[in-house]
Amino acid sequence: MKQAPFPISPELTAIAIAYRNPASALIADEVMPRQRTPVATKEFKYNVFNLPEAFTVPDTRVGRKGSPNEVGWSAEELTSSVEDFGLDDPIPQDDIDQGRAQGLNVQGESVEFIMNLLHLDREVRVAAVAQNAANYAASNIQALSGTDKFSDAASDPVKILLDALDTPIVRPNIMNLGQSVWTTLRTHPKVIKAIYPNGDGSGTINRKQLADILELEAIHVGTSFVNNARRGQDPTFVRTWGAHVSLHYRDKMATSKRGITWGLTVPYGKPVAGSQPDSKIGLRGGQRVRAGESVRELVTAPQAGFLIQNAI
Repeated sequence: MKQAPFPISPELTAIAIAYRNPASALIADEVMPRQRTPVATKEFKYNVFNLPEAFTVPDTRVGRKGSPNEVGWSAEELTSSVEDFGLDDPIPQDDIDQGRAQGLNVQGESVEFIMNLLHLDREVRVAAVAQNAANYAASNIQALSGTDKFSDAASDPVKILLDALDTPIVRPNIMNLGQSVWTTLRTHPKVIKAIYPNGDGSGTINRKQLADILELEAIHVGTSFVNNARRGQDPTFVRTWGAHVSLHYRDKMATSKRGITWGLTVPYGKPVAGSQPDSKIGLRGGQRVRAGESVRELVTAPQAGFLIQNAI
């Protein structure tokens, strides 16, 4: 059997598959969930559904000797392909030997470090997709300004959110936003009064309370930072999720071919990891550790989402 040019290690691959960032920090897998069955080839076909057809009622009357009118559920079939995302970490043999003497799996820790960076990169990609107006129907976008911004005490966030949720053909069931927007929402006096009508509007609320009054399954808050500075420069940390709010209809059982969901992620295979000797590392050589995955983020039902821009 022909071996891959870069040997894959079952042990390191198991670490790559099992590694997860804190759920409170990264929300990409909730916003654009991975379909459960990976595609068999890197190039694949997927459907973008024409939702208005499901709400257009044809003539259903049937004459005594006539035939019923025919209907069809159409979708535009497009072709896409997964992308490979991976990183290498060259480790001197001295580091590996000294780590082993202390009971440490240096190569395993390297895989975790790489997967952390890959997951953060995915978070940046998904945030960019979810906050891009091009991925929504034109009628499902609202840019806030002046006293409508949630950061203005005179605004009415609950009314704005309820109106937004009622706009798409399929009502969204999740809300996605960054930590800064969430902090503004949970301390907004009118939001607090909506939940505690007999209070004075001070204090805070939690996600479940707001999700309940908005009739949402979940509210996802991205808390991660990313360094936008070039390598070697002083770090410039910015929030991965900015000042926008996205509302999506999400079906975790949907795939690239079946089911309605605003967006999803199509994987090819599972995350992989491995290592191979590299004589150019340090005095005694070392191991070059590699980890990565192959995925594609897709928006399959733009009409099933709503984007609120510049919420704060």
